[in-house]
Amino acid sequence: MLDILVGGFYGDEGKGKIASYMALRDNPSLSVRTGSINAGHTIVFNGKKYGLRILPSAFINEKTALAIAPGALIRRDVLFRELEETGARARLVIDPHAGVITDEDVGEETNSAHLRGTVGSTLQGVGSAESKRILRTSKLAQGYPELSEFMADVPDKIIGALEEGSTVHVEATQGHFLSLFHGSYPYVTSRNTTSSGALSEAGIGPGYVDNVIVIFKSFITRVGAGPLGGELPAEEAKRCGIVEYGTVTGRQRRAAPFDSKVARSVVRINSANQVAITKLDVKFPEARKVREYSKLPVDAKRWIEQIEAEIGVPITLIGTGEEAMDIIDLRDKASG
Repeated sequence: MLDILVGGFYGDEGKGKIASYMALRDNPSLSVRTGSINAGHTIVFNGKKYGLRILPSAFINEKTALAIAPGALIRRDVLFRELEETGARARLVIDPHAGVITDEDVGEETNSAHLRGTVGSTLQGVGSAESKRILRTSKLAQGYPELSEFMADVPDKIIGALEEGSTVHVEATQGHFLSLFHGSYPYVTSRNTTSSGALSEAGIGPGYVDNVIVIFKSFITRVGAGPLGGELPAEEAKRCGIVEYGTVTGRQRRAAPFDSKVARSVVRINSANQVAITKLDVKFPEARKVREYSKLPVDAKRWIEQIEAEIGVPITLIGTGEEAMDIIDLRDKASG
């Protein structure tokens, strides 16, 4: 079985939480990370918080092998720091075709007034490295001796695991509306962040996919410039308790209420057959750390059911707290 996890809005939806929970619950043999270091995933497990930028969030399951896709971009200092923090070095493989961000790439973005000012880029060198890849002048992982121990054909590993009957998870990056093709250009990232983009980066075709799970938050946030429908003034966002800060940038996130019409369009484009909702406890504090649907407050259940009807696919995973296991899992009910 192959599941793809996709961010539904502008990133920061809680993909790390959902991916880490699913890794513990589903015990996948392999988890594949797409994207690059401009996307931060936060995982809280057994009271410890991890902020990852390149390793798959599934690292918390010590039985799961980890892979970085051929379409991904890594930065070596970030990679080795995360391997040290997580102890996952022996479980990681990197496709030889994965790109490498250099100091030159970081410098070029830092010196770009357009990226720094107009677009609101994270200035991590991702766009520079990606553009060089298109021009066929970029650096690849296979060219670095310090990465040689990790080299493996990642598409072959994915397909091999599926042929053996194992479960594989593919973690997409950022959010649907930061897609280079589907977002509010030019206030977007440097890649396609939809399910089709994740498949392309992983290097496999759509026929292998069993589930596309789009992850939304109970409200919308965005870091940086660009339009945000229904945006709340900063003071009102504080009163609503939805002030957040980016994992990578540290910048305060702009906020808006959940929008079912927008969410439905995302579900359709990504061909999602399931949806996860995180931070229900922010919208309904009484739902905090609840792990059974029947124990949710009535107004929270009513909201979930209304959203589910409006977006047209089942909400199968509901996050109710920071810990990876603070989840209501309805996937068995949905499939039954």
